[in-house]
Amino acid sequence: MSREIDKDVFAGLKLDTLAVRAGQTRSHEGEHSEPIYTTSSYVFDSAEDAAKRFSGEAEGNVYSRYTNPTVRMFEQRLAALEGAEAAVGTSSGMAAILATAMAFLQSGDEVVCSQSVFGTTTALFTRYMKKFGVKTTFVELADLSAWEAAVTDRTKLLFMETPSNPTNDVVSIKAIAEIARSVDALLAVDNCFSTPALQRPLAHGADLVVHSATKFLDGQGRVVGGAVCGKQALIDELVVYVRTCGPTMSAFNAWVFLKGLETLRLRMKAHSDNAMTLAKWLEAQPLVDRVNYCGLPSHSSHEAAKSQMSGFGAVLSFEVKGGQAAAWAFIDATQVCSLTANLGDAKTTIVHPATTTHGRITQQERDAAGISDALIRVCVGLEDADDLIDDMARGLKAVSELHGS
Repeated sequence: MSREIDKDVFAGLKLDTLAVRAGQTRSHEGEHSEPIYTTSSYVFDSAEDAAKRFSGEAEGNVYSRYTNPTVRMFEQRLAALEGAEAAVGTSSGMAAILATAMAFLQSGDEVVCSQSVFGTTTALFTRYMKKFGVKTTFVELADLSAWEAAVTDRTKLLFMETPSNPTNDVVSIKAIAEIARSVDALLAVDNCFSTPALQRPLAHGADLVVHSATKFLDGQGRVVGGAVCGKQALIDELVVYVRTCGPTMSAFNAWVFLKGLETLRLRMKAHSDNAMTLAKWLEAQPLVDRVNYCGLPSHSSHEAAKSQMSGFGAVLSFEVKGGQAAAWAFIDATQVCSLTANLGDAKTTIVHPATTTHGRITQQERDAAGISDALIRVCVGLEDADDLIDDMARGLKAVSELHGS
């Protein structure tokens, strides 16, 4: 038997140690790094053993659609980092949101969702959950009175991103959790931008935490996956959905995420430091109308962010003078930034939300979410901050030339 950390010792471990150690179970081979279990099925000891595992009477692997040792290690490690009883891995972040909706909603139920969420999240609720008789009301993230007015006795789920995508708005998770409890609804928080290294929504009253593991949990833009964390009873419901419908995380992707989690806090601190440097520089530029970064004292959500976050993350957005033409000119002039819609990478990425990530929602929905044609989103990576500033200067030079100055 390989050595395992004593339970009493494990209970006192801090986040950085959990990120490296939590969830790992060694095989008889005594491996130090977590193995990748690339198998679709498992062999049973006997017919009786097979029957007990299928019925749930005995623990053990059954089929990799819903039981895989590598995926389980990722789930246990992420749950430990979020302070959750359990977690379930999924094939993508959107699969995690869909699983949450399908597990806990039925026809006639209502959802209250913040306006400033990922565009595909909006589409999931308005186009697809609507087909199944689920009504969704969208409210301004930071307007507590709007949340209170929107909930009814039919509300079963409150869903939000904080900080929001891409305007970086923040709301008190504790306050929204109290509103959810007032109507006996669940609160799910998309913690993709912060990760548990910067924010732990369950500690502030959320019931579920949703992740696109594709982003910062991986950290290098390699694989796609998602997860939901929460109390065991809630995750059990999600496991039934994953088992039945099959939005399964692959063993290889889970292994990549495990490696990403080992450096999570170190990376998130570096991301946050670079983003703050860049946000301050952009805020001082005459051709920039507004910078959305909750780490700036000028941001309307700065105090709320300080109250529940230990750092402000990598994502910021800003508006340049001149509308879409200026935004496109800025983006096209950059050389170091990668023009891609993904985020959470070691490499800085830049994108025009109105025509990409939020291009499939209506103009009215974009306006409500604060996504103008002049808005540019940057996910600040781990390059040297001076090089990133120089690249932003190239963008602003192109905007200046567009204005003829």
